[in-house]
Amino acid sequence: MTAPIKATLFSDPACPFGYSENPALRVIEWRYGEQIDWALVLVGLSEDVSRYEAHGYTPLRQAQGALMFRERWGMPFAPVPKERLAASSRACRAVIAARRESPGSEWAVFRTLQLANFTTPLLLDDDGDLREALGCLEAVDAERIVSLIDEGEVQAEYERDKALTRTAAGSPTELQGKAGNSDGHVRYTAPSVVFTRTADGLRLEAGGMQPVEAYDVLLANLDPTLARRDPPQDTGELLERFPLGLTTAEVAAILAPNNALPDRQAAERALLELVSEGRAQRHPLGDDALWSLPGGQRPPRLERALTGAAASGPQAAS
Repeated sequence: MTAPIKATLFSDPACPFGYSENPALRVIEWRYGEQIDWALVLVGLSEDVSRYEAHGYTPLRQAQGALMFRERWGMPFAPVPKERLAASSRACRAVIAARRESPGSEWAVFRTLQLANFTTPLLLDDDGDLREALGCLEAVDAERIVSLIDEGEVQAEYERDKALTRTAAGSPTELQGKAGNSDGHVRYTAPSVVFTRTADGLRLEAGGMQPVEAYDVLLANLDPTLARRDPPQDTGELLERFPLGLTTAEVAAILAPNNALPDRQAAERALLELVSEGRAQRHPLGDDALWSLPGGQRPPRLERALTGAAASGPQAAS
């Protein structure tokens, strides 16, 4: 059956705002489930690092910026300066290659590259790093995905994603001051979400980073007949629903009733109880952890030794 709502997420694995929005996005996924059909559009923040250099960004400045994101929104970071600045184009095309090879797998590739970008030494424009990071995904052929990055059809689809992203002129997103214009075109910033009602094509926008309440009120107005799931009584249900694992901030957000403030400590206590019962595993990730079912998804790792571990992405370009 066709889902009553389509949601288009504009994002980029280099964007710390897009990464930090994950708790709010997980809440919406939990509440509305299969009633929303999600599509991912890659923003393509950077083809090279010249613009970041022109704005004075350095690995140190980006690592320092990660502290704010970590403190305010709670996703894991390892804020140590990276080896150098990196562009996001090749990582975006890796996500698109996965989408072309196996539709649906792009979400796993995208999430893995986000986690790796902000918690490991990963350089998003280094093919070896991309292969190593994606190696944690059993259902994805990392070697194959990276080999397709420069294929003409992948490049063409990437350009279509970029063009769609740069259609925000005159939109509610622009009106709210949530649009970007880094290359001469008004674009949707990461993480913008456009909700479309399938029945008649009515669309509502949540441009840029938004609180979960913004998504919730748009969906309630688009279709008040949607079923809205409450937080689970058993935290273990979350790990069953999200096989790619969840961070503490994501779990805390889903457990918060009716858009209340998340209780991170209570969420972590509940997760540790699952670990003690043998129902969950805790995998260290940056300054936090990825929680999964026993034998489930592990976070991405890079074995090579670098003095830089992870930093936030290009903030001005988000």
